[in-house]
Amino acid sequence: MTLTKKDLVLKIAKNSGITQLHVKRVVHATLHQIVETLKEGQTIELRNFGVFKVKQRAPRRGRNPKTGQEVPVPSKRVVVFKPGLLMRLHIK
Repeated sequence: MTLTKKDLVLKIAKNSGITQLHVKRVVHATLHQIVETLKEGQTIELRNFGVFKVKQRAPRRGRNPKTGQEVPVPSKRVVVFKPGLLMRLHIK
């Protein structure tokens, strides 16, 4: 089962007593700020939850699965997440 952004908003609104519209705005603003911060190459550390950061992947040689021919794969930036202590303890 997948939890969508809408499901998250509904659960937070129900548990907090805040309207869905206000929760939706806060969730959207939070996710937007996370993306903008990562675009700038900064790290986001949410204590006991986890750390988001951007890493640079080195260029490498890939292989076309149809032809078997080697193709160059350029370097790229990827987001990585390392779970924090509370997440590691609760998800076992």
